[in-house]
Amino acid sequence: MLTSWTLTDLLMLAGGAFLAGLVDAVVGGGGLISVPTLFAVFPNASPPLLFGTNKLAGIWGTASAALRYARGIRLRWTILLPATVAAFVFSFCGAYAVTYMPADVLRKLLPFVLAGVAIYTLRKKDFGTVHAPVRGGAGVTLMAIGVGGAIGFYDGFFGPGTGSFLVFVFVRWFGQDFVNASASAKIVNVATNLAALWLFGMGGHVAWQVGLGMAVMNVLGSQVGSRLALTYGVGFVRRMFLGVLAVLIVKTGYDAFLRG
Repeated sequence: MLTSWTLTDLLMLAGGAFLAGLVDAVVGGGGLISVPTLFAVFPNASPPLLFGTNKLAGIWGTASAALRYARGIRLRWTILLPATVAAFVFSFCGAYAVTYMPADVLRKLLPFVLAGVAIYTLRKKDFGTVHAPVRGGAGVTLMAIGVGGAIGFYDGFFGPGTGSFLVFVFVRWFGQDFVNASASAKIVNVATNLAALWLFGMGGHVAWQVGLGMAVMNVLGSQVGSRLALTYGVGFVRRMFLGVLAVLIVKTGYDAFLRG
């Protein structure tokens, strides 16, 4: 367990959790900050314990951001509800499947998928700037279930960039602008995080004291991030989305091809 730390460690954990909550509330990708922070502070801890602790810290910030968005934005529950339920079920399945199937192929493919998302967003200057959500119907419901299930499985099985993928999907296939897509992504991401946390918790891979302490700062960061998104609008979220994608491409490319 994670039982000993210094004042410097506490400051690193608090700062990392705050920044992770802020970034994650806007476009996802908070794990890019919080996971390396945990590994830096507790280099000898087991990875499952750190990942489980990160899920505990992050789910509170994600839920907090989702509630703030829900108060300021009219959410499309006809899309969100089926997507969220599917994401929860398939995230659990993905987390279970990773114990039997290697993720090496997906690890090497991910940087190229992220690069494709970035190029698409850059080429389409009006991408995510107009909010024209698709109407409900059986076809839209099935698409929401399919998207929620696929990204939920991905989050449970592998995970990096889940929030950013959700934002992209809600813009590209459901006609939302970046702010509304970020709000929708938070709702679905709560479900995927809850499923993963449940699995980690059953296995004893959660340091509850550390995770709950980080959760406080993560919630504060998420409140700041969601306020920034609602205040500065689509252009701000689009720029941060591209920035997070750039970092994800570098990070996942390094992990896939350069790390020993």
